[in-house]
Amino acid sequence: MKSQNRTHGLWADTTQPAPSTSPVDGDRQAEVAIIGGGYTGLSAALHLAEAGTDVILLEADHIGCGGAGRNVGFVNAGLWLMPDDVISRMGEKYGEQLLEVLGASPDLVFQLIEKHHIQCEAVRNGTLHCAHSPAGFKQLQQREEQWQQRGAPVKLLSREEAAPRIGSNAFYGALFDERAGTIQPLSYANGLARAAQDAGAAIHSPSPVTKLHREADQWCLETPTGRVTAKTVIQATLGYPSHAFTERKKEIIPFNYFQFATEPLPDDILGTILPGKEGALDTNAILTSFRLDQAGRLMVGSVGQVENMGYAVHESWARRTIKKLFPQVESIPLEYAWNGRIAMTPNHIPRFHMPDENMISVSSYNGRGIGPGTVFGKLLAQLVLGASIDTIPLPVTSPKGLLTRNFWGLFYETGARMYHFIQRRV
Repeated sequence: MKSQNRTHGLWADTTQPAPSTSPVDGDRQAEVAIIGGGYTGLSAALHLAEAGTDVILLEADHIGCGGAGRNVGFVNAGLWLMPDDVISRMGEKYGEQLLEVLGASPDLVFQLIEKHHIQCEAVRNGTLHCAHSPAGFKQLQQREEQWQQRGAPVKLLSREEAAPRIGSNAFYGALFDERAGTIQPLSYANGLARAAQDAGAAIHSPSPVTKLHREADQWCLETPTGRVTAKTVIQATLGYPSHAFTERKKEIIPFNYFQFATEPLPDDILGTILPGKEGALDTNAILTSFRLDQAGRLMVGSVGQVENMGYAVHESWARRTIKKLFPQVESIPLEYAWNGRIAMTPNHIPRFHMPDENMISVSSYNGRGIGPGTVFGKLLAQLVLGASIDTIPLPVTSPKGLLTRNFWGLFYETGARMYHFIQRRV
């Protein structure tokens, strides 16, 4: 294994450089303070700065330190849930609005990439949702029907149509979603940060917010090296809340996802796998994702973490999976392994909070962070600038701890290890 970096792995080695930042120094004042340097915070900073707003973003570690620098890099449309499930959980008003907003979220991502010349290996050739079983194919039929009812450009492919697109005969068909694509996620975060700086936003890191309180009509954000005063605060800590926001961890189920990446594939093998360069994932309850990067590395991922005791089980699974799906890659060594945390909620719907006067946040994208993070960052910026609260396609809820979160986190991790121990052994 080339890299022992188990947090950002391949993305750390292949990212475009982050813009220069430094800790906040002394007392600073702004109209808006943003806490968190992931997609939501960076998108909000960019759109506020472009509107002429004086904005300061504080990141506890470095840009993309959380999920923005560790995810698979799929720019998906919508949520993981089927559209009708979103409606049943949210009601007609919010459900349809959320589906429309997030269904179009890849448009905003790729527009920003083009507008700001962000070098992040962007490929908008769609995704393939691959049926691992006949039951999985029926689920894809339902997805196709429900999305097509809403005008989405999705198409179900038969087993014979899907096989050459995937480069594997292991699946029963696939749902092609032409709205989606892939990126180098950490490069995208760094590119958003640079664009926000160029527009006038001040970005400070490392600057963890250790204390947050009100003084008259202003918020005061204290860091180890300085203090920021602002009228409005956007919290964008999502899956990695820390320091003054550790209580936010109680809202989310600790759910991890890992990835392994091979060395770059030889040209004769590379042409046989995902020749259209789509991102791909399967319908299994403990899903598998696979894609290529710009250099031709094959990445496979699934639920779990590759730190500590989980590594050996998941590495063995990754090698078996590659052999089963793409036997021509079996002899290519694995080069990277890393994992990150998904901010997951019990009903798989993001949360919109207004915990105090002039304080707002949207969090918990349940494994779909790139598109939703970018869109909700823009929507929060527009809300600060005076847009109606009705533009946010979520109801306002109060932060609420989940008593069983640790149980569910252990359940998913243990279940994933057990499943990966036995999957694809024959």
